[in-house]
Amino acid sequence: MRLKAYSITVIFLIFITGNLQLAEASTLVYCSEGSPETFNPQLSASGTTFDASSRQIYNRLVEFKLGTTEIVPGLALRWDISEDGLEYTFYLRQKVSFHSTKYFTPSRDFNADDVLYSFNRQRKTSDPWYKVSGGVYKYFNDMGFNKLIRDVIKLDDYRIKIVLNKPDSPFLSNMAMDFASILSKEYADSLMKAGTPEQLDIKPVGTGPFMFVKYEKDAFIRYQAHPGYWRGREALDNLVFAITVDPSVRYARLRTGECQVMAYPLPTDIKSMKKNPAIKVAEQP
Repeated sequence: MRLKAYSITVIFLIFITGNLQLAEASTLVYCSEGSPETFNPQLSASGTTFDASSRQIYNRLVEFKLGTTEIVPGLALRWDISEDGLEYTFYLRQKVSFHSTKYFTPSRDFNADDVLYSFNRQRKTSDPWYKVSGGVYKYFNDMGFNKLIRDVIKLDDYRIKIVLNKPDSPFLSNMAMDFASILSKEYADSLMKAGTPEQLDIKPVGTGPFMFVKYEKDAFIRYQAHPGYWRGREALDNLVFAITVDPSVRYARLRTGECQVMAYPLPTDIKSMKKNPAIKVAEQP
C-alpha cells in the first residue's frame, strides 16, 4: 500500500498490529477520510484522490523512493539529459502490462504511445481528450508544465523525448508527481470510439500494483492485486478503502478490527493511541 498525503504538515498512519500481517493477510482494509473526486489523478489536486488512484492504480516514468525525495526509475529504466538542460530522453521499461478488467482487456503492453497520450491530454488544447471530464488540469498547470514543456516526441516504441522551453532543475522530481501518472492510450481509444470517453476517469486502467474493482461513493473502494505487476505481485490479494469521514469513527473501526490502517486521527486521540500496545503510530514530517 502506498499512501501519500499532501494537505497536512504531519502524517499519522495508525496500524492495529494484532490484525496486520501483510505477508499472510489476503485483504487489508484502510479507513480512508473521504471519497475521491475522480480516479484520474490528472484531474485533481486532492490527496484523498491521489491515495485512491495514482498510488494504487498507476505508475509514472520516475518515482520517489518510498519515504524519501530520491528519484528512482519507474516506467522509465533510465534517462539522458542534454547539456543545455532542455531535452530529457526517457528509455522505457518493456514487458509492462496494463490491468485486465471486466471492462477492458489490453492487447499490448505499455509503450511510448501511452506516455504521449498522457501528457498531450493535459497540455494540448487541440487534443480530443483535453476537454473530457471538464478539461481542468490544475496540478499540471500549477507546476508550470503547461508553459515549461515545448514538445513531447515519440522516438520509437520505447524511447520518448520531452523538450523544455527553458532549463528547469526540479523538472525530474516533478515528473514523479501524481499528475504525471501514465494512462492507457489503447483503453482511451476504445472509449472514444464507443462515445464514452468520460469512463476513463471513472473506471481506471493502469500499470500499478492494484486493479480497480468497485466503488460506492462515501462507502468503499475495492481493489485486487495486479497479478502481472512489473515490480512483482503485492502480498495482498485485496485492498479495501472503507470511506469513513469522521475521524472518531475511523478510530472506533480500527479498535474493533473493521480496518487495520487509518490516517488523520483527532489530535486528542494520538496520546491514547501511542499508549495502546496493539496500535502502532507512524509519523512523517
